Amino acid sequence: MPTLPTDPQPAGPASRRAFFRTAALAVGGLVLARPALAEGASAPVPMTVYKDPNCGCCEQWVAHVRQAGFAVTVRDTSDMSTVKAAMGVPEALGSCHTARVGSYTIEGHVPADVIKQLLAEKPVARGLAVPGMPMGSPGMEQGGRKDRYDVLLFDKAGRTRVFASR
Repeated sequence: MPTLPTDPQPAGPASRRAFFRTAALAVGGLVLARPALAEGASAPVPMTVYKDPNCGCCEQWVAHVRQAGFAVTVRDTSDMSTVKAAMGVPEALGSCHTARVGSYTIEGHVPADVIKQLLAEKPVARGLAVPGMPMGSPGMEQGGRKDRYDVLLFDKAGRTRVFASR
């Protein structure tokens, strides 16, 4: 019958101090981590943005969604029409950049809080679009002008409805 190995050194004061020091560090880590857990902290939501490499307003929109906590990967391409077709964006809803977050397509200057609302509500849809490039929308803040615009929810058949108004 095999024997269990024995501890070659008895548990003396040095090993007790090491145990208590390790335990204190572990408890301290839990106490420090607790506020983040209580606030519902979660990992950033990944997003891939397809844009023309020379578009400045797209860069500003990317900064907007990053600041809102999305983990953005940028894919520069000069063939945006192929990207939009592959993601099912109807021509009438087109803008300058297209993004993918979860199972949704995001077309144009959609505000980050509206994207978060979409992800929380999870409607059956292909995605959201802000057609054109309305002044004052995220990435289009220039000279203080702010046009009213709608964020449209669109489905696979290309039907739309207003999801949010700004």
